[in-house]
Amino acid sequence: MATSSSISSLGVGSGLDVNSIITGLMAIERRPLNNLESAEKTINTQISEVGKIKSALSKFRDLAGKLAGTDFWKQTTGSSGSSAVGVTTDGNASTGSYSVQVNALASAQSIATSAYASSSALVGAGTLTLETGTWGAGQTSFTGSASTAVEITADDTLASVRDKINASGAAVTASILSDANGARLVIRSKDTGAANAFRTSVSAGGPSALAYDPSSGVNNATRSQTAADASATINGLAVTSASNSLVNVLDGMTLTLNEVTTTAVTVNVKSDTEAMKKTLQDFAAAYSELTKLIATDTKYDATSKSAGPLQGDGAIVGLQNRLRAMLGASSGASSAYTRLSDVGFEIQRDGSLSVNATRLDKALANLPELKKLFANSSTTDASLDGFGKRFRVFASDVLGVDGTLTTRSDGLAEKLKRNQDAQERLEDRLAQVQKRLEAQYTALDAQMGKLNGLSSYVTQQIAAWNKA
Repeated sequence: MATSSSISSLGVGSGLDVNSIITGLMAIERRPLNNLESAEKTINTQISEVGKIKSALSKFRDLAGKLAGTDFWKQTTGSSGSSAVGVTTDGNASTGSYSVQVNALASAQSIATSAYASSSALVGAGTLTLETGTWGAGQTSFTGSASTAVEITADDTLASVRDKINASGAAVTASILSDANGARLVIRSKDTGAANAFRTSVSAGGPSALAYDPSSGVNNATRSQTAADASATINGLAVTSASNSLVNVLDGMTLTLNEVTTTAVTVNVKSDTEAMKKTLQDFAAAYSELTKLIATDTKYDATSKSAGPLQGDGAIVGLQNRLRAMLGASSGASSAYTRLSDVGFEIQRDGSLSVNATRLDKALANLPELKKLFANSSTTDASLDGFGKRFRVFASDVLGVDGTLTTRSDGLAEKLKRNQDAQERLEDRLAQVQKRLEAQYTALDAQMGKLNGLSSYVTQQIAAWNKA
C-alpha cells in the first residue's frame, strides 16, 4: 500500500485536499477488512475458550479415571503409636493389626586408630588394604567379599589418608575425630549389617596403626562398633535385616526400626479414607470448574445484551447438557448406592457440584459399595458401570481425535485460516485500489492545474484589454 509521503504533493495544482479525499475513500474500501479483523479476534477468543474447556475436561477425566481404577481404592495408611517403629504402606498392604517387637537395631562396623598429634601428622608409607565381608564367631575368621587397596606415600598425613580412603570406592568411609588426646582416623562401613563388616591390613613397614584383623591377632586399631543385623519379632515370628528398614516383610508394608523395645508395639493398617476423600472432593471441584467455564462462555446477558464467546455453540452446549445428564443418572453398580447424590455429591443451582462431608464420610465407611459406585466395570451392561468409568470414557471420547471438542477446535482453526487468507487477498486489492486512486487524482490534479493556469492567463488578458 502506498505511503502518505507519495501523495503529499497532490492537490498543489488543483487546490483540492486530495490526501483527505483518498483517505476517506480508502476508509470506505477498508470496511470489509475491518470486519474480517474483528471476526479474527472473535475466532481467536473462541479458540482460546475451547482450549480452556479441553484443559478443564482433561483434568476432570484424569480424576474420573483415578476413581475408576481399582488401585485407588486400595490405598492404606499405617501407624504404630510409637516412635520405635515407623510404618509406610502401599496398595498391596492388607488392613489389620500386627505385633512388632524390636530386639536389636542394625549397625555398621567402626574402628578408630590411636591418637596422632594432629590431622597433619604423617602416618608412614605403604599399602592399606580394605576388605569387606563377614566375621565368623568371636571374630576368629573372616569371609571376604571385596577388597580395595589404597597407596599411602611418605608425604601423606592423617587428613590425606582420610581423603584417599573416601576416594577409593571402598565400602567404607573415613573421618577424623579430634579430642583432648589428639586426632584419630575413624573408618566406618557405609552400610549396616553383619555382611558389611571389614578388616584392614598394611604392607610390611607400612602404617601399622591402621591395621585391624582380629582373626590374625592384629588389633592395632580399636573397634568401637560391631557390624550387626537388625532383629525383630512380628506376630511371634523372628525376622532379621541388614538395615533398619524391613521392606515387604509384610506385603505392601515397610517397617522402620528406630529403637529397641521391651514390649511389642501394635502396628495398625487401615484404608486411607482421608486420601480417598480428598480425591473425591477434587473430582467435584474439577466438575464445578468445568461447568462454570462452560456456563460463562455460553451465557447471554439480557441486561447488557452481550453474549459469551461460545454462546449458541452447539458442540459446547451439547457437552454441558450431556455432563448434567450423566451426573443425575443412576447406576446399578452398587447395591447400596444408585446415584452420586446418595454419597454426598449435590448439584447446586449454578450447575456446580458440592460435597456433603457427612454423607460422604458415611459412604466411606462402606468402602466396598462406594468403590463399586465409581469403579465397577461391565463388558455386557453399561448400566452396571461406575460413575468414574462413565465420565472417563465420555471425556476421552470427547477429547479424542474424532471427538466433539477436537473437531470443534479443528473447525475454528480452519475458519481462522480462511479469515486470514481473505485478509491477505483484501490487503492486496486495497493496495491496488489506493494506487489507482492516486494515479487518477494525480492526473486530475495535473489537468486542473493546467486549467487553472489557463484561467489565470485569460483573466489577466481581459483585465489588460479593459485598461486599453
